[in-house]
Amino acid sequence: MDHDQRRIGILTGGGDCPGLNAVIRAVVKAATKRGWHTFGVLGGFEGLLEPVRLRRLDYQEMGALLTQGGTILGTSNRGRFAAKTGRGEVHRIPDEILDEAKRNLAKEGLSALVCVGGDGSLTIAQQLFEAGVPVVGVPKTIDNDLEATVMTFGFDSAVECATHALDRLHTTAESHSRVMVLEVMGRSAGWIAISAGISGGGDVILIPEIPFRYEQVCAKIAEREKSGRHFTLVVVAEGAQPLGGDLVTQGPAAGDREVRLGGVGAAVASEIERRTGKEVRVCVLGHLQRGGGPTSFDRLLCTRFGVMAVELAAEGKFGHMVTLRPPVTQAVKITEAIGRIRRVPLDGDLVRTARALGISLGD
Repeated sequence: MDHDQRRIGILTGGGDCPGLNAVIRAVVKAATKRGWHTFGVLGGFEGLLEPVRLRRLDYQEMGALLTQGGTILGTSNRGRFAAKTGRGEVHRIPDEILDEAKRNLAKEGLSALVCVGGDGSLTIAQQLFEAGVPVVGVPKTIDNDLEATVMTFGFDSAVECATHALDRLHTTAESHSRVMVLEVMGRSAGWIAISAGISGGGDVILIPEIPFRYEQVCAKIAEREKSGRHFTLVVVAEGAQPLGGDLVTQGPAAGDREVRLGGVGAAVASEIERRTGKEVRVCVLGHLQRGGGPTSFDRLLCTRFGVMAVELAAEGKFGHMVTLRPPVTQAVKITEAIGRIRRVPLDGDLVRTARALGISLGD
């Protein structure tokens, strides 16, 4: 095949988030400028298996995607390609599944596959690469917990969503002298909670990295009451745990899915109300953080990532992913990013900033 008529594929895996379409747009535009053809794999990794589901992506279609949320290709975090089945647990995808995907890509004449996703999706991408598939990775997770990159796209958009929610909760909390508990995403890392909590004027921030004590949370509320501040904003990541306690879940892990978190906000609210007698309300942002269009920061980051992914494919740097190491984007091996969760450092400037402002972290 003529090098200038190369055909490449792109797929989106795992949970959706703002910016997926912006990456697709950048890949298609950058590839088209090289004379290449781009095909989207529909429905995530499952679209690589029979019946193969590909969609030709036309340069002219890409204009509106920069601001559009979700993914036009569809995505999935379950199925025959599931490589993450629990907190830190990984299993090998059957060789017959990997071989079938490899054969189908070759049959379609695709010389590279751009995989956009987080730890689970990039773990799948690495296994495909080891099976002989020419893979390039683009890191995506709103939790911002992927190693080897300073930031993933979708995170800034999620923080903005949570910050706007705190802005709104502030006025109603103050009006009614209530404690308002905002539950945000953050399975194993508290980047969203601490970033939005500081930006949105939170008084208590509970993150997975720091087991909290209800005594300390209630002491902060009492301190504010004594100073004439009769309302409190509490931000809690879904993976936060009380000291000696367990994760709050919506049931055990089932099949190829990780355990579903959710409910810690209600648990915290109930305990605060019991201990303080204050009126407490809880707000769970949930999938609101995943929806909508990307922020300007994420649009730019997605575009940079997509363009560099095409550059890596052109250079034959397969088994690598794009990474942000300010002020530049670089390439690192996918193996340097997966299987290691990037947590909020306890001695980092975010934690120091929160403490310096008098924000309680529950410890």
